[in-house]
Amino acid sequence: MGQAATLPCRKGGTYVTELYEWFRKFLNECPSGLITLHEFRRHFCNGTVGKESAEYAEQIFRTLDNNGDGVVDFREYVTAISMLIEGTTVEKLRWSFKLYDKDKDGAITRSEMLEIMQAVYKMSVAASLTKPDPLTAEECTNRIFVRLDKDNNAIISQEEFIEGALNDEWIREMLECDPNTVKMERPLKGHTVL
Repeated sequence: MGQAATLPCRKGGTYVTELYEWFRKFLNECPSGLITLHEFRRHFCNGTVGKESAEYAEQIFRTLDNNGDGVVDFREYVTAISMLIEGTTVEKLRWSFKLYDKDKDGAITRSEMLEIMQAVYKMSVAASLTKPDPLTAEECTNRIFVRLDKDNNAIISQEEFIEGALNDEWIREMLECDPNTVKMERPLKGHTVL
């Protein structure tokens, strides 16, 4: 998708100028002003580790698509990116909760958590981001449920998710979506990652 993009920040220049630049790039790459799952998955995969990141890309797209209409518009996109860059830890954890809560019922089941963990693990292994002897996706999911499901009802509420992550550094690092910790660009000419 065009030139490599960088995430908006407030260092140098004005925020309005940065938003305008992002809007211009977004429209250049998505002339309709909308991006579909297919387009997002293709660009995300080109910018990360290839097809191994497709499942995770779908989950991110689903979370970006706030109104559930099957497309991400500029407002949805820039709101999420800005929050993930400049938001508080609690705001980032709320967004992460939405990522894990696939059916949007306000609770995360073990299977929902495991599905996302497997997608992240698959992508991490492909990108060689994991340590030599990492926990498996199943072990991570079990460990998170033991620590977060305080009322032992087999689901994690948003309150349990945020409170548990704030009180446990390992869990916070596992669950908080932080774009600064993921390299989102491959040295491919002519591709931009949205």
